[in-house]
Amino acid sequence: MAAAEYKATVLYAGDDFFIGTPPSGHAQLMDSKGDRHAAPTPLEMLLVSVAGCTAMDVQSILEKKRQDVTAYNVEITGTRAEDHPRKYTAFHVHHIVRGRNVSEKAVADAVELSDTKYCSVAATVRPTATITTSFEIISVL
Repeated sequence: MAAAEYKATVLYAGDDFFIGTPPSGHAQLMDSKGDRHAAPTPLEMLLVSVAGCTAMDVQSILEKKRQDVTAYNVEITGTRAEDHPRKYTAFHVHHIVRGRNVSEKAVADAVELSDTKYCSVAATVRPTATITTSFEIISVL
């Protein structure tokens, strides 16, 4: 079976802005002037990609485990090398789950499954960056 191939395009829009269009067709503005903060840089988008990939996995798994999750978010930090190309060398992914009677084992299992089996973005960056995870459960009435 042939490997799946995906195509994206990046268009220079002037003034150090670029428009990236992924296979889905939903364009994303990028800014190469990091100090302007008008749009994310590609490295900032990588942080969001790692967090987003695992968040989608964990949410889906918790739903299948019938956990009563009322809110869920992921915080991610990335550590970059000092020398160029200043790549990310480590990521820490922290899952924050709010809900009613949420099982610690269910969350731990969901995070573990995403981290080791399902998150393709994490699997892509893992050969060159360490990924650590943590979670907290906040009970609500």
